[in-house]
Amino acid sequence: MRMSVRGTLFAAAWTLLGAWWTAPVHAAGGPLAFVGARVIPIVGPEIEHGVVLVAAGRIVAVGAEGELAVPEAAERIDVTGRVILPGLVDTHSHLGRGSGGDRSMPLHPDVRILDAIDVRAENFWKARAGGITTINVMPGSGHLMSGQTVYLKPRLAGSNVEDYLLCTDGEPRVCGGLKMANGTNSRHDPPFPGTRARSASMVRELFVKAREYQAKRATPPKDPDKAAARDLGLEALVEVLDGRRIVHFHTHRHDDILTVLRLAKEFGFRPVLHHVSEGSLVAAEIAAAGVPSSIIVIDSPGGKLEAARLSLGTGAALERAGADVGFHTDDSITDSRFFLRSAALAVRAGMSRQAALAGLTIAGARMLGLEGRVGSLEPGKDADLIVLSGDPLSAFTRVEQTWIDGEKVFDLERDGRYRTGGEDVYPQAAEAGDHEAGEQAAEEGR
Repeated sequence: MRMSVRGTLFAAAWTLLGAWWTAPVHAAGGPLAFVGARVIPIVGPEIEHGVVLVAAGRIVAVGAEGELAVPEAAERIDVTGRVILPGLVDTHSHLGRGSGGDRSMPLHPDVRILDAIDVRAENFWKARAGGITTINVMPGSGHLMSGQTVYLKPRLAGSNVEDYLLCTDGEPRVCGGLKMANGTNSRHDPPFPGTRARSASMVRELFVKAREYQAKRATPPKDPDKAAARDLGLEALVEVLDGRRIVHFHTHRHDDILTVLRLAKEFGFRPVLHHVSEGSLVAAEIAAAGVPSSIIVIDSPGGKLEAARLSLGTGAALERAGADVGFHTDDSITDSRFFLRSAALAVRAGMSRQAALAGLTIAGARMLGLEGRVGSLEPGKDADLIVLSGDPLSAFTRVEQTWIDGEKVFDLERDGRYRTGGEDVYPQAAEAGDHEAGEQAAEEGR
């Protein structure tokens, strides 16, 4: 039986290598074989002595040594004594020094963070050094709608943001979600709302307009002159209503969380709750609604009254209730280089190891609608993986290598300076322009 399994896997590996797979745009290098590591595929049991085969930027096969043969054509990468994990998915970040809507109005569904990201920003190295291979880059949260998010991979090649995009259909127009917020962040002087009830009212009013616009665009009149004029903001909301764009909703207090669930049910959009400081108080309601939560786990909470009840036990409470839980950095609230700590702290507070590791990977991928591409080590998925010095939940573990689409984008021996940081590594971080970005972020209340 053992020889049968080995033969089957060997034949499958050779078939896929021979066909050379249908490569993604950013595939790099020849076939690779990672051997000797403890492999944590996320979707199955851990493999003590595993093999991961990669070709043309995709995962070809994952198995145990002795059962999965390594083709001679593959370059062997000996990672004996190490741990291999899928690349981490950060569902909420502000890398790239971008910005979203301005203070002219509280609702900016037409604004795209895509148009404001500097792909040469040194802070993308923090993501690579932290093992993050998929990022949801957000505008700030100081608006009811601050703009459209974008899903990226921090690749090395390319000088245009399009070279970083992670789109499932190859169409960059919808390659992200929509950032929304409630609570105190969006309450300011007019034209911004002054109360929570007014905030919900303004959002509801705009979604009603979007529904009307959706209906008019679906059945255009015979007279072209009577057709609905194009509206970029309403177009983005129609994409939300059609399920093509996910709403990433900044929310902290339990009553604000329930308001998000109420709006999502009323208009039928797909939300992801972000931060969820008081999520443990309404965990049953979140689970019943089938809405996932991307939580931030910090060991020194403070700075915002509505986050006063933030707890390390939120992930455990949501898991017990049956809700899907992921993590995010909100970089620079949590430095991207230390993203693994989020799961470790959640486990310390009662979350299971399995759910915590999934929260760094496949759960986050589901929240971005990218679970078919990233988030686990499975044949056919993008070859995004990280090599760790030890167990992912250990405080002593370091990310030694980060791979995206089969290309090594971080090596601790080669790029260790990015792990430690400092102004000599991130020179632009000390420039006035970045200080201005930091001031804006603070004003927006990320």
